[in-house]
Amino acid sequence: MDDDLQTILPLIGGIRLARTSGGVIENTNPATGETIGLVANCGAPEANAAVAAARDALPAWSALGSRQRAAVLERSAAILQDRTEEFALAETRDQGKPLTLSRTMDSPRAVENLRFFAAAVRSHGDESFLSEGPGSARFTSLVRREPVGVCALITPWNLPLYLLTWKLAPALAMGNTVVCKPSELTSTTASLLADVMHEAGAPAGVINMIFGTGPEAGEPLINHPGVDLISFTGGTQTGERIRRAAAAGNKKASLELGGKNASVVFESADLELAAKTCARAAFLNQGEICLAGSRVLVQSSIYDSFLPLFCKHINDLRVGDPEDSATTMGPVISSDHRNKIEAAVSAAINMGAKRADDCDFNSLRPHLSLKHSEGFFINPTVLVNSQPQWPINQDEIFGPVVSVLKFDNEAEAISIANGVAYGLSAAVFTQDTSQAFRMAEQLKVGTVWVNTWLARDLRVPFGGLKSSGSGREGGRWSLDFFSETKTIVMDHTQ
Repeated sequence: MDDDLQTILPLIGGIRLARTSGGVIENTNPATGETIGLVANCGAPEANAAVAAARDALPAWSALGSRQRAAVLERSAAILQDRTEEFALAETRDQGKPLTLSRTMDSPRAVENLRFFAAAVRSHGDESFLSEGPGSARFTSLVRREPVGVCALITPWNLPLYLLTWKLAPALAMGNTVVCKPSELTSTTASLLADVMHEAGAPAGVINMIFGTGPEAGEPLINHPGVDLISFTGGTQTGERIRRAAAAGNKKASLELGGKNASVVFESADLELAAKTCARAAFLNQGEICLAGSRVLVQSSIYDSFLPLFCKHINDLRVGDPEDSATTMGPVISSDHRNKIEAAVSAAINMGAKRADDCDFNSLRPHLSLKHSEGFFINPTVLVNSQPQWPINQDEIFGPVVSVLKFDNEAEAISIANGVAYGLSAAVFTQDTSQAFRMAEQLKVGTVWVNTWLARDLRVPFGGLKSSGSGREGGRWSLDFFSETKTIVMDHTQ
């Protein structure tokens, strides 16, 4: 291992620790398989210290006016915007997504998150109600929003910067202090963001950052009695452990977990729009998005017309060097994750599924240059001839794999779409408005898109049903989650 590799170190109470209890983890570039840095593997000592620092900083930070806290977010957004290229390149080298995507989605959305919640808290105020009691009695009830306390923010590897700012901005805006634990696979932009926010004026201890694995760093954090709230985005199994820890510690919790989302295409749809959008929903960010449309349900009457159109858009994808502007799909996050995806595809083929004939990608792995031959690349894969109950259509693959399934009518489409453990999102393609509303009402998911996908307004709630999680974040729902309500009743009869 190169002794000159830079180590990402935890930030606790405004200080970068020189060493940690658990050694280091190699940080690998998924496009090349090379070690590009080291990440501190924190444990209970660092988690305890980070929570203590957050508690020490809480009184002063929460006592600031909302405008002062918003100003820190706005200054952070301005600095981040000026450093877009640096953050985008770091995100791509950590996660593998195309640099064009990091530039156009991840970095701009992080800036937007910071600015949105700065504006939201500026316009957020207490409510008051005047009421009358017996006789001439009069009361004023004041409803206040106060900080929850110390928040543990645990974020995944697929959208590291984007999702950290989604949690961090409202948590800080409402006067909380935080301990962040990003994925050990993608820690670079989280570490850079902490420096940006301190440069923008966040006091020491308001933002604390620990790194490392879930068992080593995450477990002591979520179980710490000094943590008042947990916001988690990640896998369903980990989410269940966090749910139990939150219940045992009486902590507020929001869990955004996995998805096995359906894109439903009816015979009344604009087929070209549906095919293009379904291809994007399946393969954006290598399919490593919880909202990915990994099951495409197509009405039988148009199946033979739709599939070639769908595959045409997939054939336009370019798999390769994520730093090349022509690339539209990079590697998946790790060798282990690639092996998991390949095993799921092989199992489906052994059960009778096959690759779609109209798709040009007829092998799982692409043939790339020597520089990228050790990267964790998978070709976009379209499977047909599978059954809804097979594991390929029930389990979250979280990669560039999509199944195309037939249905005859609305009732069957609803049965297939809802027939999984998850309930995060769905997309419906139809030009029949009544049909769109009927489907939206019956789909058991948190978000339904009609004739589009991944259209996001920061003012609306986001979250899932069933194994896709619990709780909602976004807009006022985030402000509610990251605060506690207190009612003050004053008798002013006299």
